[in-house]
Amino acid sequence: MATKKVKTIVKLNLPAAVATPAPPVGPALGQHGIAIMEFIKAYNDRTSKLKGQIIPAVITIFEDRTFSFITKLPPVAALIKKALSIDKGSGTPSRASAGKLTKVQVETIAKEKLADLNTDDIEQAKKIVAGTARSMGIQVE
Repeated sequence: MATKKVKTIVKLNLPAAVATPAPPVGPALGQHGIAIMEFIKAYNDRTSKLKGQIIPAVITIFEDRTFSFITKLPPVAALIKKALSIDKGSGTPSRASAGKLTKVQVETIAKEKLADLNTDDIEQAKKIVAGTARSMGIQVE
């Protein structure tokens, strides 16, 4: 069996279990001619247990208009906001603080996200999480 030829790869950050064909999904997938509702149903089924989180999807679209997709873990920023129970980071990260993240919280988030990061080293993963927190205006202890 010959492998299918890949047309494009689309990456979308969507709310788990409640994705709709409205933008960004409709325009991103519609331009490649794939069945939008088919993707929405599959995505919502796969992410039904993670409702309330943002779950990135990497969609591989083939030239015969079929597709496959994988879901990733929530973005580091979303995990930080969840850990601190805040809605958003600081509007002026260098001046105003949006909260404090403890070393334990940093390590917990790093361990949770390790599979999606481009490192296998927990210390490096903690630095990635701390950097994201800093750019959101969150202090790391």
